[in-house]
Amino acid sequence: MSNSWFIIANPTSGNRNFSKQWKEIQQLLTAKKIDFSVAFTQFSKHEIKLVDTAINQGFRNIISIGGDGTLHHVVNGIMLQRYVKTSDITIAVIPLGTGNDWIKTYNIPNNIEKAIEIIHQKKTILQDIGVLESDNKTTTYFNNVAGLGYDGYIVNKIHSFKKFGAIAYLLAGISGLLFYKKSNFKIIFDDKIIETNCLMTLFGICKFSGGGMQFTKDVNPLDGLFDITIAKNLNFIDLIYNIKKLHNGNIVQHKKVETYKTKEITVIPQTTKPFIQADGELVGTGKVTAKIIEKAVNFVVS
Repeated sequence: MSNSWFIIANPTSGNRNFSKQWKEIQQLLTAKKIDFSVAFTQFSKHEIKLVDTAINQGFRNIISIGGDGTLHHVVNGIMLQRYVKTSDITIAVIPLGTGNDWIKTYNIPNNIEKAIEIIHQKKTILQDIGVLESDNKTTTYFNNVAGLGYDGYIVNKIHSFKKFGAIAYLLAGISGLLFYKKSNFKIIFDDKIIETNCLMTLFGICKFSGGGMQFTKDVNPLDGLFDITIAKNLNFIDLIYNIKKLHNGNIVQHKKVETYKTKEITVIPQTTKPFIQADGELVGTGKVTAKIIEKAVNFVVS
């Protein structure tokens, strides 16, 4: 069983025909002689329970079929289980979701056949994982990018636009530009205390979020450090004028954007309780502390 894969598939990911896709996935896995068992998610965060059961049964290799949200919950299941060290577990991804931001850092194609070929080759890296402790005493793990402010607002709004598929992020982003109200943040890390009117503060492990935007600078998912981006008093005109830079990463050069590296950071909103997001999932509001867990989980990469 140690070489067998346990598949956790989210049949509601994306806007395409899952039953047709699943048939293709089965055929390709069988052709590659990849041994597997499978479970389908039936409710929100079901992945966490399925991961716990799989690891208890002896599985150490897990395939996440779905989007960034499915992968996020699989990672949380691994970090929350207590049977084995998290670094004994390997995750692979067959992307079906709307955003699929995590795979972009590792150049994993949004293509079933190519993703399965990458799994077949099983080249792995031991990636850092972040952990958030929010005001409501909840603990959430993340493998890509987390933050609060404008990006949390977008995640909250995006569910209203899911039916529009890939442009859902764009529509949610425009809504945020028009209606999100910035908050004064007190940001504490290392020997620094920064108090500023802030559009958002991001904690990056990997490069991409929000459907392909790059708010992080010089990320290395293996260096044991968050890449922190503090977008200060950016306004509607700033963001519209720099829309290209949001996608090529040059937004970090803007005079109203600051970047840092750190292992731990606390953000305390002073005037409102903005949404906190992790890997595109809402996880709380208000104050949050983020900490890095070095070399926590193995991921199959290209």
